[in-house]
Amino acid sequence: MSRYRDAVADILAAADIRIDGDRPHDIRVKNDAFYQRFLKDGRMGIGESYMDGWWECDALDEMFLRFFQSRHAITQQTKSLRFLTTAIQAKIIPEGSAKRAYEIGEKHYDIGLSLYQRMLDKRMVYTCAYWKNASNLDEAQEAKLDLVCRKMKLEPGMRVLDVGCGWGSFAKYAAEKYGVHVTGISVSKDQIELGRERCAGLPIELKYQDYRDLDEQYDRIVSIGMFEHVGQKYFDVFMKTMARSLKDDGLMLLHTIGFNNSNYFNPWLDKYIFPGCYVPSVAQMTKPMEDLLTIEHLQNIGVNYDPTLMAWHENFVRSWPEIAHEYDERFYRMWTFYLLSCAAGFRGRFIQVWQFVLSKKGVPGGYYFDE
Repeated sequence: MSRYRDAVADILAAADIRIDGDRPHDIRVKNDAFYQRFLKDGRMGIGESYMDGWWECDALDEMFLRFFQSRHAITQQTKSLRFLTTAIQAKIIPEGSAKRAYEIGEKHYDIGLSLYQRMLDKRMVYTCAYWKNASNLDEAQEAKLDLVCRKMKLEPGMRVLDVGCGWGSFAKYAAEKYGVHVTGISVSKDQIELGRERCAGLPIELKYQDYRDLDEQYDRIVSIGMFEHVGQKYFDVFMKTMARSLKDDGLMLLHTIGFNNSNYFNPWLDKYIFPGCYVPSVAQMTKPMEDLLTIEHLQNIGVNYDPTLMAWHENFVRSWPEIAHEYDERFYRMWTFYLLSCAAGFRGRFIQVWQFVLSKKGVPGGYYFDE
């Protein structure tokens, strides 16, 4: 066993992480089987062994920040047999198909409203907030929603399509503040049901529907945090559908998480958090836009996701005693691992959040946005 421990210690040392050290970002190993699992199963093994309680860390986010910053540690983890096998399997079973599109709704968004109601802001926005002039999560999420509305240059009476509408947070804000009519679609039954309750009395229609079934045109289209579930194989289908659904003089805002590297893959996140998820690079997004959509404006707000995730984690931990009876300890550790490891990725600028403003034929005279 010592040779496994020594090998893991060398990998972690390259990231300035010690085994059984006394710093917050050091790890404490509680089961010696962790070392072999770390080496054999790569990123999957790290996540699963944490869920199983085999190791602890007082500052998971800081530990992962150091780990991600170490090229040696990352390289060693992507060599594991299980990583390679899972990556190959993910390519064989395409993410984003019509069948798998509904799977993400069932396995992530339909796991219990009480979790999301306590973890998120009062509007239940489950995407990156905008903290530029905000002091708390509620303010930051409203600032993001308003940023989107202003980029879309919304005017009263416009018909707006919200692709991946969640619990209706954007639809409700846009209808209340800008007087627009919103049609929202989602593949989560729970989201649509609660969204309809929250948006009652407003000019909003929320539908349990896949984007491929859209058959109308709109003045504006907004998609916030849904593109990650489309799947690379279907990027061209998505872009063609959006172009077909947008009026000739319309605008679309596409908000998505993105990686700097076109080949990045996280098997643990794919299995336990977002089944069938594919986070794109800019290169992978722009190719299918050719001859369909013109990029008018592009902003990277990814630095804002770190404080968003940390606020969600704080709310989750504080509220856990109220919802623990609905889940179990393994779920608690899984969700903690998810939130804090992702926060580290955005803090280190390894993961981005892009907001594209798109038109069909180019805005006559140009598109201007002064924040």
